[in-house]
Amino acid sequence: MNSNTQQLGHDAAGIQPGQVLLGKYRIERVLGIGGMGVVVAATHITLEERVAIKFLLPQALQNGEATARFLREARSAVRIKSEHVARVTDVGELENGSPYMIMEYLEGADLGALAKQRGALPIDEAIEYVLQACEALAEAHALGIVHRDLKPANLFVATRADGTPSVKVLDFGISKVSGLANSGAELGMTKTTTVMGSPLYMSPEQMASAKDVDARTDIWALGAILYELLTGRVPFQADSITQLCVMILQQQPPPLRDKRPDAPQELQHIVLRCLERDRDRRYANVAEFAHALAPFAPRRSRLSIERVSRVIDGAGLGTSRANPTESVPPGARVAAATGAAWGGTGGSTRSTGRSVGMILIALVALAGVAAAAALKLRPESTEPAPVAADVPAPAAEPSPAPKAAVVVEPVAAALPAPAAPSASAPAVPAPAATAPSPRSLPNRAKAGKVANTVAPARAAAQSPAKKADLYSDRK
Repeated sequence: MNSNTQQLGHDAAGIQPGQVLLGKYRIERVLGIGGMGVVVAATHITLEERVAIKFLLPQALQNGEATARFLREARSAVRIKSEHVARVTDVGELENGSPYMIMEYLEGADLGALAKQRGALPIDEAIEYVLQACEALAEAHALGIVHRDLKPANLFVATRADGTPSVKVLDFGISKVSGLANSGAELGMTKTTTVMGSPLYMSPEQMASAKDVDARTDIWALGAILYELLTGRVPFQADSITQLCVMILQQQPPPLRDKRPDAPQELQHIVLRCLERDRDRRYANVAEFAHALAPFAPRRSRLSIERVSRVIDGAGLGTSRANPTESVPPGARVAAATGAAWGGTGGSTRSTGRSVGMILIALVALAGVAAAAALKLRPESTEPAPVAADVPAPAAEPSPAPKAAVVVEPVAAALPAPAAPSASAPAVPAPAATAPSPRSLPNRAKAGKVANTVAPARAAAQSPAKKADLYSDRK
């Protein structure tokens, strides 16, 4: 603020630098001035702590509605404990009867000034600012407070001790409190024909009736703010207030990607859903909106999303979701559909799949144990020794049936599943075809060795029971 504006502010407020208010606050300079009030920086003389003092201008003292709004802003700000609302530590009246409130002093700039200075912001940065504002609004909505005047100028970006940004929602002066909806004071301050708020960020229903609004009017404003932060332009631009109202009431805003081509398609859908003329088609609460923004938010914003959800769910406002799947990020929808997301939907599918998998694993393990037992018993068996002794001399033709019995019997003994063959069953000629011919062997000792090593493996490969065993080993 330049020196001329500073002086005008001091003159309008009737204060000067160095002046002490309430016996303990020394005025430093004017921070901002509006049609009804002024905000000044001051220092607590004893504590040496800098504070901001907001009070009404002298010409506004005769306006009972302005005084009531001022006090309502103070009460609303005190009730909301979020980090993202400027703290109010004291409320009272000055010597001239003007109400005042003592607030925390903030250093930084509001989003309106930031947008004018930098133009379109990076996507993750813009979303982080909006999500922090959602934290403040979640607490306000849980208390039945609708802000009704959200705009970039009322979102102040301060800096934490660690250097990270912290958005502070300001000016609850025209907020609507649900508990006062039927009181005479509320009806007197919010007449049906009264237009309250900033038209560029005002929802269609608020233009029609400032009294007939709910939390979804703030969601409209958040969508308009995010649109501006991402594109550097407001969603609706007009040459007059009348034209602007007609556009908001009857037209759709230009698609986000027309102004910001690098914006993802899903992000465009999120912003345009906030700006639906039919409020039933918008997000039902700020928690749904915050979850929809999660895929595009920086990692540190996850805490903001969790806080918003806990506050909304704790207030019982999270069950009013009209179309839950619309507010879930695309990746989460896919995970829910396949049952792959822990803690998401599809739990019964995962449980069934897990049970079947455990059964299959158990069966494979049992087959593996049987196979291991068969392999372990085969080398230690004393049956191979008689095999060599039972092989006839080269001059005599061997009988196929006894060889088959000698070779197959150890494998059958190792596997408990197959039943004993019937005595009346006909001899199977297949094993005889696979047994080695003694005519090709130089002597009986070599025949016994080969029969002891080659014949069992070939016979086992031809046996159905052994095929099952080998398949189990591979599994």
